[in-house]
This record gives sequence, C-alpha cells and structure tokens, in this order.
Amino acid sequence: MSALSNLLSVFLVIAIGAALKSTHMIRRESWDGFERVTYLILFPAMIISTMASADLGSTPFFTMGATLVISLLTIAAALLLCRKALQTYLAIDGASFSSIFQGAIRWNSFVAFALATSLHGREGATLCAVAIAAMIPLLNFLSVAVITRYAQGQKTSLSQYGQAVIKNPFIWSCVIGLILNPLIKWIPAPVFAPITLIGQASLAAGLLAAGAGLEVQRIRRIGAPHLIAVIAKLMIMPLLAVAFAQIFSVTGTALSVTILSMSVPTASASYILARQLGGNAPLMAEILTLQTLGAMITIPLIYGYFILP
Repeated sequence: MSALSNLLSVFLVIAIGAALKSTHMIRRESWDGFERVTYLILFPAMIISTMASADLGSTPFFTMGATLVISLLTIAAALLLCRKALQTYLAIDGASFSSIFQGAIRWNSFVAFALATSLHGREGATLCAVAIAAMIPLLNFLSVAVITRYAQGQKTSLSQYGQAVIKNPFIWSCVIGLILNPLIKWIPAPVFAPITLIGQASLAAGLLAAGAGLEVQRIRRIGAPHLIAVIAKLMIMPLLAVAFAQIFSVTGTALSVTILSMSVPTASASYILARQLGGNAPLMAEILTLQTLGAMITIPLIYGYFILP
C-alpha cells in the first residue's frame, strides 16, 4: 500500500499541473518557460547532484544498462521491420510513423525520476540517473535518424546527431556528475549545496510540466497510430525489460527502476523534435497525452504484479 500510495502521489501532481493549465491561471507561454527552466536547469542539477554523490561502485551499471538498451533496440527493430506493413495496410505515412516510433521508445525521465525517488529514495534516484546515462544518447540517435529518414526522406547526418547529443542537458549533466564523483570529498559543502537545492525542485516541477503538457481536448479520434504507440510503450516495453532483466540477473531496486523507466509515457521533448524536424507533431501530442493518462493505470498494475509481493 505504501508503494501504491507513492505512485498515486506522483500522478496526483501531474493532475494538478493539468488542472492549473486548464484554469488558465498561468499563461501558455509561462508554462513553456517553466518547462524550459526545468529541462535546462532544475533537472540537470538533480542529475549532477545524484551522480556526484552516488556510490557508483555498488551500482549495477552494465547489467541494468544492457537490459535497458537491448529492450529499446528490440522494440525499435520490431517497429522498423513493420513499417512497410503499417504503410500498406493502415496508410501510416512516414511522418506519422516517426511519431509512433518516438512514442514507443522515448521515456519521460521527469516522471521516472519522481517515481524512482518516491519509492526508493537516494538509491532509486541514482539508478534512474544510470538509466538516463544509458538510454538518452541512443534515444536521441534513433529519434533523429527515424524522423529525418522517414518524415523528411533524408539520411541522418553526423552533424544532426552531434547537435542532438550536445544540446541535450541530460547527457552533459551525466558527464559532469561522473567527473565530480571522485572529487566530491574535496568540494566544500557550501559550494555543492546550491546544486542539490536546485535539483530538489526538479521533481515537482517536472511532474507539473508533464501535467501541463496534456492536450486532452485535441484528441477527437483514437486510431491505429495511437493504439500502436500506447501498447508498445506502456505494455510491450516493460515486459521486454522484465524478460531481459532476468537474462542479465537484474534484481531488487535495480529491477524496480528498470521497470519504471520502461513503463512511463514518452517524453514531452518528442513533440518538440517532431515539430522541428518535420514529423507529425499533432499526432505526437495526442500520443503523449494518451500515454500519460494510460500510464496512471498500467504502471500500478505492472509494478504491482512484478515488484510487489
């Protein structure tokens, strides 16, 4: 009941964000700025603080990372193999396919971090940071490659991938955290404390931003693209993670965080990338909303079945 209560608390904060936006107490452009501050400052501070102070020697970095990466590659390969069939039988064009693809593989690290921290404290936060380090570079590469190939009809250039990686604050914050980790004992507390304090604000801010990003009123009709993305992300992906976790002997808190990371909805950045690179941005927004609402049901069920006794 304690674990389920923590899950409920996280989703209630998302609901509060959605309610605040729907009442128009805060302008749309203000929400954009709020999310940008969370994305560029608050969340990177949390990652740096967590990675710098973590006991990385006791963290199952390679086995957990392998579980996450292979799960991602498996679902990505399956979708790519089915692309022509989706186009032929369901009339899903390249732009729509790129949105389905992003919806199936990307994850909302704000929600995952909040869930992992709420359920497992500092250990959960550390393991979620490990998941970020393992998955974010691969996710950026796959997302950019698929959008440019199938939405734009072009091949991904090294410069496009390089820009996507360099500009991602989660990547450089992981690098900074890893560099600071062996040096943390020599860093004066008053110097490092502000980073920790800023990072603590990221959990609530990220969940409020996730709620504000919901666009329920835009969903007029749920079709095959929506269902494929929702089923792939909220059901198939966590099941793949469980299967590969058994192969790599990932257990305990690491298994819990692995399942949570694979069970959360897609990232709000998916919509931004679709809009910037020519994907089907409206479909991406609808998938994001449906997955966030659906995750409120699927995450407690999956977590309860595989983790809770």
